[in-house]
Amino acid sequence: MTNSNHTAGYHGIDIGGSKMELVAFADRDGALEEVFRERVATPGDDFAAFVQAIVGLVARGDLALGTTAPVGIGLPGVIDSASGRQLSSNVPALNGRLVAQTLQQALQRPVAIGNDCQCFALSEAQGGAAENAASMFGAILGTGAGGGYCVGGQLLRGLNGVAGEWGHWSLPATLLAQHGLAEYPCPCGKTGCLERYVSGPAMSKLYAHFGGEGTEPLAIVARANMGDAVAQRTVAVHLDVLGHALAGLVLAYDPHVIVLGGGLSKLPHLYDKLPAAVKRHLFPGVHVPPILPPRFGDAGGARGAALLIRQHTKAST
Repeated sequence: MTNSNHTAGYHGIDIGGSKMELVAFADRDGALEEVFRERVATPGDDFAAFVQAIVGLVARGDLALGTTAPVGIGLPGVIDSASGRQLSSNVPALNGRLVAQTLQQALQRPVAIGNDCQCFALSEAQGGAAENAASMFGAILGTGAGGGYCVGGQLLRGLNGVAGEWGHWSLPATLLAQHGLAEYPCPCGKTGCLERYVSGPAMSKLYAHFGGEGTEPLAIVARANMGDAVAQRTVAVHLDVLGHALAGLVLAYDPHVIVLGGGLSKLPHLYDKLPAAVKRHLFPGVHVPPILPPRFGDAGGARGAALLIRQHTKAST
């Protein structure tokens, strides 16, 4: 479909291990209006096929917008700030590749790539749950733990582009000992990283560690509410460790709002009990910011990527 009424716009692409989705947005006086959406399988093991899939999506998005639009992409992992190569992606074809440069050459337009967690934060900072907040931290609790930090609605990425990677802070030995936990290895190469204790899979692992038969976090919380002692211990330990982690975020970033994302953001007890759990790990006089559920949820990835390229292009002019 072609719509010549759209004179300015941006493409946001959210890339996952199995699927990738492009959303084309028209920019109407600063507000992003969705015009076109398409999802295709991710060619995870073939870089040339991956590039061609992006080219095809963008071409169809351009047709819908009636213009050649810049492209923002959100994907897991980080970009090595020295070499520009993609690292730690769950899309094997991208590891070690100059993804941004390759796509810029193939698409002949500006391309910005950000961590998927940073794109989530940016989406929630602009029009999301943290709209109008002076600063916010978007904390993802999904298969891993990551996030992004925005000030005045703008994403701050830092020297290495990894601002917000709180999931790879280390859990203190005192807290491990207090709860009878070991230093679990992390795929990043370290041990004792927070995401090994606060993510969705980590919650299931805690349940098994305390003697339960492995199940999903929603079921663990339901069992805890029904009086299952192992589930109750799991929920309590998870809450305490997560409280410690978010207290670290408060001390490091002092955000005005924290927005939770990922699968665990759907657990209602976090919004009721997490503020007190965070408070226990802060010194007197430090206040816990509001901890909110996301407005866009899983739909925010492509939107955040479009906002990232808009921020990038405006900063370049």
